[in-house]
Amino acid sequence: MLNVDKYIGLSRREVGLLSPIIWAYIGDAVYEMFVRSHLITKGIVKPNQIHRASIMYVKASNQAQFLREIEPILTEEELDIVRRTRNAKVGHVPKNANLFDYKMATAFEGLIGYLYLTRRYDRLDEIVDITLNKINV
Repeated sequence: MLNVDKYIGLSRREVGLLSPIIWAYIGDAVYEMFVRSHLITKGIVKPNQIHRASIMYVKASNQAQFLREIEPILTEEELDIVRRTRNAKVGHVPKNANLFDYKMATAFEGLIGYLYLTRRYDRLDEIVDITLNKINV
């Protein structure tokens, strides 16, 4: 059995001291893994099809919308993580996203990364499940 904790050797305090951009970087990878796994369970098994379908879940405008939809159920701690990540300086904005959506998408990924790094897997699963059910593929 995979022991994820073996690879996350940080305390909750140490995770809190990381840059919010690191949370988002990890969150991007974790969310992409969930999206790809979800698509495979839907019967999409060709890599090119997975890539094309995953764009609907990972594009900035949709992630910004996901965050707006889950905000009412977030705890104060989670809202603080979102604020900190949203306000962090980003190096650049992709040409296919506006600045507001990109910052909100980064905040969404920051929340995903923070929950993963603090091993709050039940809450991570709850939030990811909500977003995966927003798009029909």
